[in-house]
This record gives sequence, C-alpha cells and structure tokens, in this order.
Amino acid sequence: MGSLGSNIISSETVGKVITCKAAVAYAAGQPLVVEEIRVDPPQKMEVRIRVLFTSICHTDLSAWKGESEAQQAFPRILGHEASGVVESVGEGVSDLEIGDHVVPIFNGECEKCVYCKSNKTTNLCEKFRVNPFKSTMANDGKCRFSTKEGKPIFHFLNTSTFTQYTVLDSACVVKIDREASMKNMTLLSCGVSTGLGAVWNTADLEEGSTVVVFGLGAVGLAVVEGARVRGASRIIGVDINSDKQIKGQAIGITDFINPKELDMPVHQKIREMTDGGVDYSFECAGNLDVLREAFLSTHDGWGLTVLLGVHPSPRLLPLHPMELFDGRRIVASVFGDFKGKSQLPHFANQCTKGVVKLDEFITHEMPFSKINDAMQLLLEGKSLRCLLHL
Repeated sequence: MGSLGSNIISSETVGKVITCKAAVAYAAGQPLVVEEIRVDPPQKMEVRIRVLFTSICHTDLSAWKGESEAQQAFPRILGHEASGVVESVGEGVSDLEIGDHVVPIFNGECEKCVYCKSNKTTNLCEKFRVNPFKSTMANDGKCRFSTKEGKPIFHFLNTSTFTQYTVLDSACVVKIDREASMKNMTLLSCGVSTGLGAVWNTADLEEGSTVVVFGLGAVGLAVVEGARVRGASRIIGVDINSDKQIKGQAIGITDFINPKELDMPVHQKIREMTDGGVDYSFECAGNLDVLREAFLSTHDGWGLTVLLGVHPSPRLLPLHPMELFDGRRIVASVFGDFKGKSQLPHFANQCTKGVVKLDEFITHEMPFSKINDAMQLLLEGKSLRCLLHL
C-alpha cells in the first residue's frame, strides 16, 4: 500500500477545477444519480482528496430520506465514511501534504478552540463539531461542488464522500500510516470508531464487566468488539433481526435476545440473566422505547447507559427524574469521544496491529456505480458495511 498515493495523484490537477464522478442526491428518497460534477480547488485551510473507498452508514440513509428539516438540502453529496489520498492542500495547511493517506472525520478538531484545548473529556470542536444544518464550507459559506451547468451542490457532515474527489476543512482530515489497509481504514471514519470508542473512552469499561448492546448494526457490533477486547465477561446482543445473531457471535456476543420472541420486557429478561442487571448498556438503535429498555437493563447503584443511536423523533427522554436516584446513569457519545486528529492515528495503528478485527465489518464490496444497490442492502438489514470502490 505504501506506493498507492504516488500511483493515483498527479500534480497536473493542483489549483484547477476537477471533473469527476459523484453520486448526487436530488430529492428525498429518490435514487442517487451517478454523474459528472465539478470540484473546485481547496481554499485556505482546506484539503482536496481523491477518495479510494467509501461506505454507507445509517446516517446517510436518514439524510437521503430527508427525515428531519436539517436534512432537506438538495442537491447534495452524502457520505462520511471513506479513505483516500491528498490531491492538493490550500493555503495555511501545514500538517498534510500531497500523497498523504487520510480518512475524513465528520466531527472535526481544529486543535485551537476552547473545546479542543480543554483537558476535560470532550471531542467537541467550536467550529467543526457535528452540525446537520451545515451544508457549505466554513471558510466562505460556499460549495466546492457544482453540476456541469454550474449549479451548487451542497456538502454533508463536513465530509461528502460519495464522490471521486471531495474538499474538506483540514480539521476534518486525519493522516494515517501509509502501510495501513485503506479498505479497513474507511471504517474508522464513523461506525467502528463510534462504537468502539464508546466502550473504551466514554464508558472506560473494566475487564470482567457485563454488557448489553441494543441494535447489532455496524455501530453495535463495534461496541461488541470493544467490549471483547477490554475483556468483558458477558456481552448480550439484542436485535429484532435474528439473522444478526451469527455475525454477533463471530465478533464476540455471548448471548442473543430477540425481543419479539420474549413473553416479558427485555430489561426484565436481562436482569434475570445477570443477577440484577448489567454494568453497561449501549443503545445503538435510535429508538426511544429501546433506550428505556437499555436504561432499565443496567444494575441499580452503578449501571451506565451510553446513547449512540440517532433519534430523529421529536419525543423526549422516556425517563422520570426520580429514576436517576437509584444510581443508574445515562450519557451520550459522539464519535466514540475520540479527538479525531490527535487520537485517531493511534487507534488506526492498533487496528493495523490486529488489536481490533476490522475485516468482520465489511460484508459486501461493489463498484461505486452500484451505490444504489448498496443503499438497498443496508435498508434491508442485509449488510453491515458495503465498501464501494472508486
């Protein structure tokens, strides 16, 4: 992999508009249109990268469906899990150079604001944190993408990776080792980092702990992997799709529950199985009723519930304040509480050394032209991550 960058990057495109293929969302729920677009050069503190691999996350599906007001910006280039090579850098970028192997991150790190410099456990950034309403570049409020006719195409989650070339703020680009598998590194842009980081960073799970994971998609299984690596004594997977049991067992679950097959509430079953409840529960389904079950599945006195699912519903938390007096706690985790630019390279190295099993998460591979087929696989629950080759 070491020579990959030099093989696909040419100085002939630096400073010029690039014409390339992209999958453009023109309306909510309509098939993405793979067509030629124009990609402008990077401006001050921006980077243009050649995307080699990208994959699809449920957050992309939510935006494609237009499930909230924030996701109604069209035309738009979705996508936020990818890996690629730096094609050119804008003025002021000093930590990245042409040919670097990189992954984009939707939760950026400027390394200068009060949040990035804080010693507190936070990976929020004043300027480049997750903002679903943001659809243009931070530098000038304009788009770097346009149709062949010159109409602007909006950005998505600081990244927009469903394209052969994309422009990102340098705060949202992480340099990785040239010897790392670019295919596997794609997973670190979102799903695996989010789930595994929730275990290692947010919960800081101890060896011997008991765990339940609600929702065995890619994020949920990354939680399973993180708990396995940390030495959890019991990992219970919960999903309404029994087909998830096989993949869950391959990664590390010790028990599986399908709520549809129970004659009692899930939390009651888990309390019976674990002598009063688990030490940690992780909600990865984006469902408030599931969140309540996750909360009630933890042991009173010390149980911790970590919220990971994206909740488009306007409903509020299904908890009474007095329920928190029994010692259970609930927190949320964004991008696994990883500080992207400063902490993700070390995590990438751990993955390269085999500490974390990444191959299990890639269930399908397709050419980029088949992106709508890949979307359908995820919609039907038939894939974890479908890797698209650009």
